[in-house]
Amino acid sequence: MEKENKTEAEILAEKLLYKKPSAFEKMSEEELTAAQEYAVGYSDYLYHSKTEREAVKTSVKILENAGYAEYKLGDKVAVGGKYYLNNREKGLFAFTVGTESINDGVRVLAAHIDSPRLDLKQHPLYEDGGIAYLKTHYYGGTRKYQWPTLPLALHGVVTKRGGETVEVNIGEDEGDPVLVITDLAPHIAKEQGNKALNTAFNGEVLNILVGTVPLMEDGKPANVENAVKLNIMKLLNEKYGIVESDFMSAELCTVPAGKPVDIGLDKSLIGAYGHDDKVCAYPALTALTDNECTKHTVICALADKEETGSDGISGMQCTLLSELIDEIAKALGGNGNICRHNSLCLSADVTVGYDPNYPEVFEKRNSALMNCGVAIAKYTGSGGKYSTNDASAELVGKIRDMLDDDNVLWQTAELGKIDVGGGGTVAKYIANHNIETIDAGVPVLSMHSPFEAISKYDLYSTYKAFLAFCK
Repeated sequence: MEKENKTEAEILAEKLLYKKPSAFEKMSEEELTAAQEYAVGYSDYLYHSKTEREAVKTSVKILENAGYAEYKLGDKVAVGGKYYLNNREKGLFAFTVGTESINDGVRVLAAHIDSPRLDLKQHPLYEDGGIAYLKTHYYGGTRKYQWPTLPLALHGVVTKRGGETVEVNIGEDEGDPVLVITDLAPHIAKEQGNKALNTAFNGEVLNILVGTVPLMEDGKPANVENAVKLNIMKLLNEKYGIVESDFMSAELCTVPAGKPVDIGLDKSLIGAYGHDDKVCAYPALTALTDNECTKHTVICALADKEETGSDGISGMQCTLLSELIDEIAKALGGNGNICRHNSLCLSADVTVGYDPNYPEVFEKRNSALMNCGVAIAKYTGSGGKYSTNDASAELVGKIRDMLDDDNVLWQTAELGKIDVGGGGTVAKYIANHNIETIDAGVPVLSMHSPFEAISKYDLYSTYKAFLAFCK
Protein backbone atom coordinates (compact mmCIF):
# COMPACT_ATOMS: atom_id res chain seq x y z
CA MET A 1 0.00 0.00 0.00
CA GLU A 2 1.42 3.38 -1.01
CA LYS A 3 2.36 5.66 1.84
CA GLU A 4 -0.08 8.61 2.10
CA ASN A 5 2.13 11.30 3.64
CA LYS A 6 5.51 11.41 1.89
CA THR A 7 8.36 13.44 3.23
CA GLU A 8 9.87 16.24 1.17
CA ALA A 9 12.96 14.10 0.63
CA GLU A 10 10.87 11.19 -0.62
CA ILE A 11 9.01 13.44 -3.04
CA LEU A 12 12.29 14.94 -4.26
CA ALA A 13 13.82 11.48 -4.69
CA GLU A 14 10.86 10.35 -6.82
CA LYS A 15 11.21 13.46 -8.95
CA LEU A 16 14.98 13.51 -9.44
CA LEU A 17 16.32 9.97 -9.09
CA TYR A 18 16.03 7.03 -11.50
CA LYS A 19 14.83 3.61 -10.44
CA LYS A 20 14.74 0.74 -12.90
CA PRO A 21 11.28 -0.87 -12.61
CA SER A 22 10.55 -4.52 -13.35
CA ALA A 23 7.70 -5.86 -15.44
CA PHE A 24 5.83 -6.78 -12.27
CA GLU A 25 5.98 -3.22 -11.00
CA LYS A 26 5.01 -1.52 -14.26
CA MET A 27 2.92 -3.91 -16.36
CA SER A 28 -0.81 -4.37 -15.79
CA GLU A 29 -2.29 -7.83 -15.30
CA GLU A 30 -3.58 -7.65 -18.87
CA GLU A 31 -0.08 -6.92 -20.20
CA LEU A 32 1.48 -9.73 -18.16
CA THR A 33 -1.08 -12.12 -19.64
CA ALA A 34 -0.51 -10.70 -23.13
CA ALA A 35 3.22 -11.36 -22.74
CA GLN A 36 2.55 -15.02 -22.00
CA GLU A 37 0.28 -15.30 -25.03
CA TYR A 38 2.74 -13.51 -27.33
CA ALA A 39 5.45 -15.95 -26.29
CA VAL A 40 3.44 -18.87 -27.71
CA GLY A 41 3.57 -17.46 -31.23
CA TYR A 42 7.24 -16.62 -30.86
CA SER A 43 8.15 -20.14 -29.69
CA ASP A 44 6.44 -21.63 -32.72
CA TYR A 45 8.29 -19.20 -35.00
CA LEU A 46 11.59 -20.04 -33.35
CA TYR A 47 11.12 -23.79 -33.68
CA HIS A 48 10.48 -23.48 -37.41
CA SER A 49 13.33 -20.98 -37.98
CA LYS A 50 16.52 -22.66 -36.79
CA THR A 51 18.43 -21.57 -39.89
CA GLU A 52 18.30 -18.33 -41.85
CA ARG A 53 16.66 -20.12 -44.79
CA GLU A 54 13.94 -21.50 -42.54
CA ALA A 55 13.47 -18.07 -40.93
CA VAL A 56 12.91 -16.50 -44.36
CA LYS A 57 10.38 -19.16 -45.30
CA THR A 58 8.49 -18.85 -42.00
CA SER A 59 8.56 -15.04 -42.18
CA VAL A 60 7.23 -14.99 -45.74
CA LYS A 61 4.25 -17.09 -44.62
CA ILE A 62 3.50 -14.54 -41.88
CA LEU A 63 3.79 -11.67 -44.35
CA GLU A 64 1.61 -13.25 -47.01
CA ASN A 65 -1.04 -14.07 -44.42
CA ALA A 66 -0.97 -10.36 -43.49
CA GLY A 67 -1.51 -9.27 -47.10
CA TYR A 68 2.06 -8.57 -48.22
CA ALA A 69 2.96 -9.11 -51.88
CA GLU A 70 6.33 -10.11 -53.30
CA TYR A 71 8.41 -7.21 -54.61
CA LYS A 72 11.45 -7.12 -56.87
CA LEU A 73 13.75 -4.15 -57.43
CA GLY A 74 12.21 -1.86 -60.02
CA ASP A 75 8.60 -2.82 -59.30
CA LYS A 76 6.08 -0.05 -58.75
CA VAL A 77 4.97 0.72 -55.22
CA ALA A 78 1.98 2.66 -53.96
CA VAL A 79 1.09 4.50 -50.76
CA GLY A 80 -0.53 2.02 -48.41
CA GLY A 81 1.16 -0.92 -50.16
CA LYS A 82 2.64 -3.90 -48.32
CA TYR A 83 5.61 -5.66 -49.91
CA TYR A 84 8.47 -8.06 -49.26
CA LEU A 85 11.76 -8.65 -51.07
CA ASN A 86 13.24 -12.14 -50.67
CA ASN A 87 17.03 -11.88 -50.82
CA ARG A 88 18.10 -15.24 -52.26
CA GLU A 89 16.18 -17.23 -49.60
CA LYS A 90 18.66 -16.09 -46.90
CA GLY A 91 17.59 -12.52 -46.15
CA LEU A 92 14.32 -10.63 -46.22
CA PHE A 93 13.13 -7.04 -46.52
CA ALA A 94 9.46 -6.30 -45.77
CA PHE A 95 8.01 -2.80 -45.97
CA THR A 96 4.87 -0.73 -45.86
CA VAL A 97 4.57 2.57 -47.71
CA GLY A 98 3.35 5.46 -45.57
CA THR A 99 1.43 8.60 -46.41
CA GLU A 100 4.12 11.15 -45.55
CA SER A 101 6.72 12.22 -48.10
CA ILE A 102 9.41 9.59 -48.61
CA ASN A 103 11.93 12.43 -48.28
CA ASP A 104 10.92 12.64 -44.61
CA GLY A 105 12.71 9.34 -44.13
CA VAL A 106 11.78 5.77 -43.27
CA ARG A 107 11.75 3.77 -40.04
CA VAL A 108 13.99 0.70 -40.23
CA LEU A 109 13.81 -2.32 -37.92
CA ALA A 110 16.92 -4.41 -38.61
CA ALA A 111 17.54 -7.84 -37.09
CA HIS A 112 19.54 -10.89 -38.09
CA ILE A 113 18.27 -14.43 -38.54
CA ASP A 114 21.47 -16.49 -38.42
CA SER A 115 22.75 -18.09 -35.21
CA PRO A 116 25.95 -19.88 -34.13
CA ARG A 117 25.95 -23.50 -35.27
CA LEU A 118 28.09 -26.29 -36.72
CA ASP A 119 28.20 -26.29 -40.54
CA LEU A 120 29.21 -29.42 -42.43
CA LYS A 121 32.43 -29.31 -44.42
CA GLN A 122 32.25 -29.90 -48.16
CA HIS A 123 33.68 -33.41 -47.77
CA PRO A 124 32.12 -34.26 -44.41
CA LEU A 125 31.35 -38.01 -44.39
CA TYR A 126 33.98 -40.50 -43.22
CA GLU A 127 34.32 -43.75 -41.27
CA ASP A 128 36.72 -44.62 -38.46
CA GLY A 129 36.62 -47.52 -36.00
CA GLY A 130 33.34 -48.79 -37.36
CA ILE A 131 31.61 -45.43 -36.80
CA ALA A 132 30.46 -42.97 -39.47
CA TYR A 133 30.96 -39.27 -38.78
CA LEU A 134 30.32 -35.88 -40.36
CA LYS A 135 33.11 -33.29 -40.21
CA THR A 136 32.00 -29.78 -39.18
CA HIS A 137 33.25 -26.21 -39.31
CA TYR A 138 31.77 -24.09 -36.53
CA TYR A 139 29.94 -20.93 -37.57
CA GLY A 140 30.01 -17.80 -35.45
CA GLY A 141 30.99 -17.33 -31.82
CA THR A 142 30.49 -20.81 -30.39
CA ARG A 143 31.90 -22.08 -27.10
CA LYS A 144 32.99 -25.46 -28.39
CA TYR A 145 32.79 -27.30 -25.05
CA GLN A 146 29.00 -26.72 -24.97
CA TRP A 147 28.21 -28.81 -28.05
CA PRO A 148 29.28 -32.40 -27.25
CA THR A 149 26.66 -34.84 -25.85
CA LEU A 150 23.67 -32.77 -27.04
CA PRO A 151 20.91 -34.21 -29.25
CA LEU A 152 21.51 -32.54 -32.62
CA ALA A 153 19.47 -32.19 -35.80
CA LEU A 154 20.62 -31.81 -39.39
CA HIS A 155 19.09 -28.90 -41.33
CA GLY A 156 19.77 -27.32 -44.69
CA VAL A 157 19.67 -27.73 -48.44
CA VAL A 158 21.53 -29.77 -51.04
CA THR A 159 21.75 -28.70 -54.67
CA LYS A 160 22.26 -31.75 -56.83
CA ARG A 161 23.99 -31.90 -60.19
CA GLY A 162 21.54 -30.45 -62.70
CA GLY A 163 20.26 -27.74 -60.34
CA GLU A 164 17.57 -29.48 -58.26
CA THR A 165 17.68 -28.37 -54.62
CA VAL A 166 16.29 -30.57 -51.85
CA GLU A 167 15.62 -29.61 -48.25
CA VAL A 168 17.08 -31.72 -45.45
CA ASN A 169 15.62 -31.89 -41.95
CA ILE A 170 16.54 -34.82 -39.72
CA GLY A 171 16.03 -34.90 -35.97
CA GLU A 172 12.98 -32.71 -35.44
CA ASP A 173 9.97 -34.87 -36.28
CA GLU A 174 8.60 -37.46 -33.87
CA GLY A 175 10.36 -40.76 -34.52
CA ASP A 176 13.36 -39.09 -36.17
CA PRO A 177 16.83 -40.13 -35.01
CA VAL A 178 19.09 -37.44 -33.58
CA LEU A 179 22.82 -36.97 -34.02
CA VAL A 180 25.51 -36.36 -31.40
CA ILE A 181 29.10 -35.32 -30.73
CA THR A 182 30.65 -37.69 -28.21
CA ASP A 183 32.88 -36.78 -25.27
CA LEU A 184 35.36 -38.61 -23.06
CA ALA A 185 34.39 -40.43 -19.90
CA PRO A 186 35.77 -38.68 -16.79
CA HIS A 187 37.84 -41.81 -16.06
CA ILE A 188 40.10 -41.13 -19.05
CA ALA A 189 39.76 -37.36 -19.37
CA LYS A 190 42.42 -36.20 -16.90
CA GLU A 191 44.59 -34.59 -19.56
CA GLN A 192 41.59 -32.98 -21.23
CA GLY A 193 40.34 -31.68 -17.89
CA ASN A 194 43.66 -29.97 -17.19
CA LYS A 195 43.41 -27.90 -20.38
CA ALA A 196 42.10 -24.36 -20.51
CA LEU A 197 38.37 -24.20 -21.26
CA ASN A 198 38.83 -22.71 -24.73
CA THR A 199 41.44 -25.28 -25.77
CA ALA A 200 39.98 -28.51 -24.36
CA PHE A 201 37.95 -28.84 -27.55
CA ASN A 202 39.27 -27.73 -30.92
CA GLY A 203 37.20 -27.36 -34.05
CA GLU A 204 38.45 -30.58 -35.63
CA VAL A 205 37.02 -32.83 -32.88
CA LEU A 206 33.46 -31.54 -33.27
CA ASN A 207 32.55 -34.50 -35.46
CA ILE A 208 28.96 -35.70 -35.64
CA LEU A 209 28.24 -39.38 -35.05
CA VAL A 210 25.74 -40.52 -37.70
CA GLY A 211 25.81 -44.31 -37.65
CA THR A 212 27.48 -47.63 -36.85
CA VAL A 213 25.72 -50.21 -39.04
CA PRO A 214 27.55 -51.43 -42.18
CA LEU A 215 25.82 -52.07 -45.47
CA MET A 216 24.58 -55.66 -45.33
CA GLU A 217 24.56 -58.25 -48.12
CA ASP A 218 23.16 -61.76 -47.60
CA GLY A 219 22.95 -61.16 -43.87
CA LYS A 220 26.60 -60.17 -43.60
CA PRO A 221 28.56 -56.92 -43.79
CA ALA A 222 29.27 -56.06 -47.42
CA ASN A 223 32.80 -56.80 -48.51
CA VAL A 224 33.60 -53.19 -49.39
CA GLU A 225 35.77 -50.52 -47.85
CA ASN A 226 33.96 -48.17 -45.41
CA ALA A 227 30.76 -50.22 -45.34
CA VAL A 228 29.27 -48.07 -42.53
CA LYS A 229 29.86 -44.87 -44.48
CA LEU A 230 28.35 -46.53 -47.56
CA ASN A 231 25.24 -47.52 -45.60
CA ILE A 232 24.77 -43.94 -44.36
CA MET A 233 25.09 -42.67 -47.92
CA LYS A 234 22.55 -45.28 -49.05
CA LEU A 235 20.05 -44.05 -46.43
CA LEU A 236 20.54 -40.43 -47.53
CA ASN A 237 20.18 -41.41 -51.16
CA GLU A 238 16.92 -43.24 -50.48
CA LYS A 239 15.44 -40.27 -48.62
CA TYR A 240 16.84 -37.32 -50.57
CA GLY A 241 18.24 -38.74 -53.80
CA ILE A 242 21.73 -37.40 -53.12
CA VAL A 243 25.20 -38.85 -53.68
CA GLU A 244 28.39 -38.04 -51.80
CA SER A 245 29.63 -35.49 -54.32
CA ASP A 246 26.45 -33.45 -53.68
CA PHE A 247 27.87 -32.39 -50.30
CA MET A 248 30.12 -30.04 -52.27
CA SER A 249 27.08 -27.98 -53.33
CA ALA A 250 25.19 -28.14 -50.05
CA GLU A 251 24.48 -25.88 -47.10
CA LEU A 252 23.96 -28.29 -44.22
CA CYS A 253 24.36 -27.57 -40.54
CA THR A 254 23.78 -29.24 -37.21
CA VAL A 255 21.71 -27.43 -34.62
CA PRO A 256 20.22 -28.51 -31.28
CA ALA A 257 17.19 -30.73 -31.77
CA GLY A 258 13.84 -30.08 -30.11
CA LYS A 259 11.32 -27.37 -29.40
CA PRO A 260 11.54 -24.27 -27.17
CA VAL A 261 10.47 -24.94 -23.59
CA ASP A 262 9.42 -22.93 -20.56
CA ILE A 263 12.07 -22.42 -17.88
CA GLY A 264 11.30 -22.03 -14.19
CA LEU A 265 8.45 -23.20 -12.02
CA ASP A 266 6.73 -19.91 -12.86
CA LYS A 267 7.26 -20.44 -16.60
CA SER A 268 8.62 -16.91 -16.93
CA LEU A 269 11.50 -17.71 -19.30
CA ILE A 270 11.84 -19.47 -22.64
CA GLY A 271 14.75 -21.83 -23.18
CA ALA A 272 15.77 -22.62 -26.74
CA TYR A 273 18.42 -22.56 -29.42
CA GLY A 274 18.58 -19.45 -31.63
CA HIS A 275 17.14 -16.64 -29.49
CA ASP A 276 20.07 -14.60 -30.82
CA ASP A 277 18.60 -13.04 -32.89
CA LYS A 278 15.18 -14.46 -33.74
CA VAL A 279 13.97 -13.04 -30.42
CA CYS A 280 14.33 -9.62 -32.05
CA ALA A 281 13.46 -10.67 -35.60
CA TYR A 282 10.00 -11.93 -34.60
CA PRO A 283 8.99 -8.75 -32.70
CA ALA A 284 10.30 -6.65 -35.61
CA LEU A 285 8.28 -8.67 -38.11
CA THR A 286 5.08 -8.72 -36.04
CA ALA A 287 5.40 -5.04 -35.15
CA LEU A 288 5.47 -4.31 -38.89
CA THR A 289 2.42 -6.46 -39.66
CA ASP A 290 0.48 -5.26 -36.58
CA ASN A 291 1.30 -1.56 -37.04
CA GLU A 292 -1.86 0.46 -37.75
CA CYS A 293 -0.12 3.80 -38.20
CA THR A 294 -0.05 4.69 -41.90
CA LYS A 295 2.14 7.80 -41.65
CA HIS A 296 5.68 6.43 -41.88
CA THR A 297 7.19 4.12 -44.44
CA VAL A 298 8.55 1.22 -42.36
CA ILE A 299 11.13 -1.37 -43.42
CA CYS A 300 11.82 -4.61 -41.55
CA ALA A 301 15.23 -5.96 -42.60
CA LEU A 302 16.12 -9.54 -41.63
CA ALA A 303 19.73 -10.27 -42.55
CA ASP A 304 22.10 -13.22 -42.62
CA LYS A 305 25.81 -13.50 -41.68
CA GLU A 306 25.75 -11.20 -38.61
CA GLU A 307 27.50 -13.86 -36.56
CA THR A 308 30.45 -13.84 -38.96
CA GLY A 309 30.76 -10.11 -39.68
CA SER A 310 27.73 -9.31 -41.87
CA ASP A 311 29.72 -9.89 -45.05
CA GLY A 312 28.43 -11.21 -48.37
CA ILE A 313 25.31 -10.65 -50.44
CA SER A 314 22.97 -11.73 -47.65
CA GLY A 315 24.73 -9.78 -44.89
CA MET A 316 23.94 -6.25 -43.73
CA GLN A 317 27.11 -4.87 -45.29
CA CYS A 318 25.56 -5.57 -48.69
CA THR A 319 24.27 -2.45 -50.46
CA LEU A 320 20.79 -3.92 -50.90
CA LEU A 321 19.22 -1.84 -48.12
CA SER A 322 20.33 1.39 -49.79
CA GLU A 323 19.29 0.11 -53.19
CA LEU A 324 15.83 -0.72 -51.86
CA ILE A 325 15.46 2.74 -50.31
CA ASP A 326 16.57 4.30 -53.60
CA GLU A 327 14.00 2.28 -55.54
CA ILE A 328 11.18 3.12 -53.14
CA ALA A 329 12.11 6.80 -53.17
CA LYS A 330 12.31 6.89 -56.98
CA ALA A 331 8.94 5.16 -57.32
CA LEU A 332 7.38 7.78 -55.04
CA GLY A 333 9.07 10.78 -56.68
CA GLY A 334 11.58 11.29 -53.87
CA ASN A 335 15.34 11.29 -53.40
CA GLY A 336 17.08 8.31 -51.82
CA ASN A 337 19.90 10.37 -50.32
CA ILE A 338 17.50 12.78 -48.64
CA CYS A 339 15.37 9.85 -47.45
CA ARG A 340 18.32 8.11 -45.80
CA HIS A 341 19.49 11.33 -44.15
CA ASN A 342 16.08 11.70 -42.47
CA SER A 343 15.63 8.02 -41.56
CA LEU A 344 15.84 6.26 -38.21
CA CYS A 345 16.83 2.67 -37.46
CA LEU A 346 16.56 0.34 -34.50
CA SER A 347 19.29 -2.24 -34.81
CA ALA A 348 17.26 -5.00 -33.22
CA ASP A 349 19.78 -7.28 -31.56
CA VAL A 350 20.10 -9.00 -28.22
CA THR A 351 22.32 -8.02 -25.32
CA VAL A 352 23.74 -10.02 -22.43
CA GLY A 353 21.43 -10.28 -19.44
CA TYR A 354 22.95 -9.80 -15.98
CA ASP A 355 23.78 -13.22 -14.49
CA PRO A 356 24.24 -13.22 -10.69
CA ASN A 357 26.30 -16.41 -10.98
CA TYR A 358 29.06 -14.43 -12.72
CA PRO A 359 29.03 -10.93 -11.20
CA GLU A 360 32.75 -10.46 -11.85
CA VAL A 361 32.19 -9.83 -15.58
CA PHE A 362 29.30 -7.36 -15.20
CA GLU A 363 29.01 -3.73 -14.16
CA LYS A 364 25.56 -4.16 -12.67
CA ARG A 365 24.46 -0.52 -12.77
CA ASN A 366 24.83 -0.54 -16.55
CA SER A 367 23.75 -4.10 -17.29
CA ALA A 368 20.42 -5.34 -18.58
CA LEU A 369 18.38 -7.03 -15.85
CA MET A 370 15.96 -9.82 -16.68
CA ASN A 371 12.28 -8.81 -16.64
CA CYS A 372 13.13 -5.10 -16.86
CA GLY A 373 12.18 -4.65 -20.50
CA VAL A 374 13.77 -4.02 -23.87
CA ALA A 375 17.43 -3.00 -23.58
CA ILE A 376 18.61 0.14 -25.40
CA ALA A 377 22.35 0.21 -26.09
CA LYS A 378 23.74 3.62 -27.02
CA TYR A 379 26.94 1.88 -28.08
CA THR A 380 28.36 -1.64 -28.31
CA GLY A 381 31.88 -2.51 -29.48
CA SER A 382 34.70 -3.32 -27.08
CA GLY A 383 37.32 -1.61 -24.98
CA GLY A 384 37.40 2.06 -25.85
CA LYS A 385 34.16 1.81 -27.84
CA TYR A 386 36.11 0.25 -30.69
CA SER A 387 34.08 -0.84 -33.74
CA THR A 388 30.78 0.64 -32.65
CA ASN A 389 27.98 2.87 -33.75
CA ASP A 390 27.59 5.36 -30.89
CA ALA A 391 24.11 6.89 -31.09
CA SER A 392 23.79 10.63 -30.46
CA ALA A 393 22.14 12.09 -27.39
CA GLU A 394 19.47 13.55 -29.66
CA LEU A 395 18.59 10.12 -31.08
CA VAL A 396 18.51 8.54 -27.63
CA GLY A 397 16.18 11.35 -26.58
CA LYS A 398 13.84 10.64 -29.51
CA ILE A 399 13.70 6.94 -28.71
CA ARG A 400 13.20 7.66 -25.02
CA ASP A 401 10.18 9.83 -25.79
CA MET A 402 8.71 7.21 -28.15
CA LEU A 403 8.95 4.48 -25.53
CA ASP A 404 7.75 6.55 -22.59
CA ASP A 405 4.82 7.97 -24.56
CA ASP A 406 3.66 4.39 -25.29
CA ASN A 407 4.30 3.18 -21.73
CA VAL A 408 6.97 0.70 -22.85
CA LEU A 409 9.13 -1.01 -20.23
CA TRP A 410 12.75 -0.28 -21.17
CA GLN A 411 16.26 -0.04 -19.77
CA THR A 412 19.75 0.77 -20.98
CA ALA A 413 22.58 -1.73 -21.18
CA GLU A 414 26.22 -2.37 -21.94
CA LEU A 415 27.83 -5.72 -22.78
CA GLY A 416 29.70 -6.49 -19.56
CA LYS A 417 32.61 -4.64 -17.98
CA ILE A 418 34.65 -2.36 -20.21
CA ASP A 419 37.81 -4.44 -20.59
CA VAL A 420 36.26 -7.88 -20.12
CA GLY A 421 34.95 -8.35 -23.63
CA GLY A 422 32.40 -6.80 -25.92
CA GLY A 423 30.62 -7.40 -29.17
CA GLY A 424 29.06 -5.78 -32.20
CA THR A 425 25.82 -5.62 -34.13
CA VAL A 426 24.69 -4.52 -37.58
CA ALA A 427 24.17 -0.95 -36.28
CA LYS A 428 27.43 0.45 -37.63
CA TYR A 429 26.77 -0.91 -41.12
CA ILE A 430 23.35 0.71 -41.29
CA ALA A 431 24.75 3.96 -39.91
CA ASN A 432 27.25 3.89 -42.78
CA HIS A 433 24.26 4.44 -45.10
CA ASN A 434 23.75 7.82 -43.34
CA ILE A 435 20.85 6.46 -41.28
CA GLU A 436 20.67 7.38 -37.60
CA THR A 437 20.83 4.08 -35.72
CA ILE A 438 20.65 2.74 -32.18
CA ASP A 439 20.66 -0.78 -30.76
CA ALA A 440 17.61 -2.22 -29.01
CA GLY A 441 16.83 -5.79 -28.08
CA VAL A 442 16.14 -8.55 -25.59
CA PRO A 443 18.52 -9.49 -22.74
CA VAL A 444 19.72 -13.10 -23.04
CA LEU A 445 21.22 -15.53 -20.52
CA SER A 446 23.77 -18.07 -21.83
CA MET A 447 24.06 -16.15 -25.10
CA HIS A 448 25.50 -18.11 -28.05
CA SER A 449 25.02 -21.40 -26.22
CA PRO A 450 22.93 -24.24 -27.67
CA PHE A 451 20.27 -23.42 -25.05
CA GLU A 452 19.76 -19.71 -24.40
CA ALA A 453 17.19 -18.19 -22.04
CA ILE A 454 15.05 -15.05 -22.39
CA SER A 455 12.22 -13.46 -20.42
CA LYS A 456 8.72 -13.51 -21.90
CA TYR A 457 8.17 -10.03 -20.47
CA ASP A 458 11.32 -8.63 -22.09
CA LEU A 459 10.20 -10.21 -25.36
CA TYR A 460 6.79 -8.55 -25.17
CA SER A 461 8.34 -5.21 -24.16
CA THR A 462 10.54 -5.41 -27.24
CA TYR A 463 7.49 -5.97 -29.42
CA LYS A 464 5.79 -2.95 -27.82
CA ALA A 465 8.95 -0.87 -28.33
CA PHE A 466 9.07 -1.75 -32.02
CA LEU A 467 5.37 -0.91 -32.39
CA ALA A 468 6.01 2.49 -30.80
CA PHE A 469 8.92 3.04 -33.18
CA CYS A 470 6.72 2.26 -36.21
CA LYS A 471 4.32 4.99 -35.07
